[in-house]
Amino acid sequence: MFRLGRASIVFNQLKIRVSPRPFFSSFPSSAFATTCPLPRRALCTMVESQDNLFDYTSGRWVYNDALHHKERKVAFDVDGLRRLAAESVDQNLTDVVSLTKLAEGGFNRTFVVALRGGRQVVARIPYPVTGPNYYAVASEVATIEYLRSRGIPAPEIYGYSADSDNAAGTPYILMEFVQGAKLSEVWPGLGDQEVISVKVAPGLGVPLEDRRFCVGPDTKLALWYGRRTELDVHRGPYQSAEAALAAPAHKEIAYLKRFGQPLLPLRRERRPSYKYQPQSPSYHVENLERYLSITSSLVPKDPALSRFCIRHPDLQPNNIFVSRSPDSGCDVVSLFDWQHTSILPNHGDSVSQSMMPPSLPENFNELRGAKRASEVYLYRLRLVHYHYVTSTKECNQLHYAAFTDDLYALRGRLFLHAGAPWEGESSELRAALIQATERWDELTGGGVPCPFGFDAKDLREMAELNKELSQASRGFEFIQSVCGVGEDGWVPTEDYEFAVASLKERKEQALGWAESAKEREEVMAHWPWDDMNEEMYM
Repeated sequence: MFRLGRASIVFNQLKIRVSPRPFFSSFPSSAFATTCPLPRRALCTMVESQDNLFDYTSGRWVYNDALHHKERKVAFDVDGLRRLAAESVDQNLTDVVSLTKLAEGGFNRTFVVALRGGRQVVARIPYPVTGPNYYAVASEVATIEYLRSRGIPAPEIYGYSADSDNAAGTPYILMEFVQGAKLSEVWPGLGDQEVISVKVAPGLGVPLEDRRFCVGPDTKLALWYGRRTELDVHRGPYQSAEAALAAPAHKEIAYLKRFGQPLLPLRRERRPSYKYQPQSPSYHVENLERYLSITSSLVPKDPALSRFCIRHPDLQPNNIFVSRSPDSGCDVVSLFDWQHTSILPNHGDSVSQSMMPPSLPENFNELRGAKRASEVYLYRLRLVHYHYVTSTKECNQLHYAAFTDDLYALRGRLFLHAGAPWEGESSELRAALIQATERWDELTGGGVPCPFGFDAKDLREMAELNKELSQASRGFEFIQSVCGVGEDGWVPTEDYEFAVASLKERKEQALGWAESAKEREEVMAHWPWDDMNEEMYM
């Protein structure tokens, strides 16, 4: 994170439970081959009446709907925001023609303030659930200002407030209205050459010649999520790669020692794999301590590969604005949303990792429907990944060397799972630790004993659990896809009734398949799409 005056840059912020939640293993594997992957993020662009300025209207949730809407309800002084927007571009409140809702994402609501003379100002307001307070807004402003100073396309900032002490009564960012189209809107109509033409700088070093900026604490949400805000733990700045690797695990240990209690996995579709038994936080602490014992071995031996870089936190098509022309293809005109988690250049399958140009399957012309669409989707992902890799190799050799390192993915998994908020499971971190012991000589160069190990029973039990969890994942994701349900149970408003009815039918089927009263009770108590109390996981 950098600081600009009162603002701070954060370039690694984690969403709340963004990973899909797998379900039971009640469906044949052949069913999964026909499904198309869902988008990784639900975002609906709209123009709304002012009656709905404060409320989330883009979608609904099939479980905990009232809670999710409460978390996203933001009341503010409408005239105050209008005045601030007008004054940010040297106009007056009387010049405001309209204020309309433009978009609602996972953490912010965006409005367009139209002014006389044709000027438009974008106003972005965070939800109450968006944290940490102050830093979430301030750091994004400084991030954008720093990137613009380095020639990276990002919207111009006209004004901001990181707290509610202002005329609008809410934190906000005011920025330019960028002319262009979202890449997500033009993507389906792009040819392969146009896809290849879309290029974005893959990484950015952080030289701080500009004294307006300085490095401050890390504000990714995993460090501040829920009661973690109460912890007196080190959140940066970090003086070394090893310190950065260790800090999230120290945070989670401190949380578990203060607040930890036995919990069923939050992801209810995974509970059958644990025999519906609460899991002990001490077991996760044990695995976190194992992780901390090897953080020095996770740092690449080449110091250049440990260099800190800013990376776009959510580089997906909704956040890339482009202009399209017959001559130059798609030119990136602006990159939005520097507030959330980093994403890495990945598409984890053997074709992408082979660094070979992708191709459609030989029988592609014979495919129809969802299977054909799925193959096109995978081909496009692999094409983008391939050209991302080749362009990075040409333009950013240091970054290329880092993510083509054979241990890159393992280091990333260990870091991710060690810092993630504990939600009643430790299987993902434990699996990564087992892989670390198996590749210990590669991590260390040999000659250094591993400080921990796993016996044959541990390995057997972990393999069996991973198999069950994987099967549950496929079943859950199949149901989500069939019912049109996205992350955390989100659906477009117009699809809500269909999704709820479809899931009700699935639940009745599951109850019908139950072979005993106990199994029926388990389905009723742990159905993944029913309302639940999430407070104990915060």
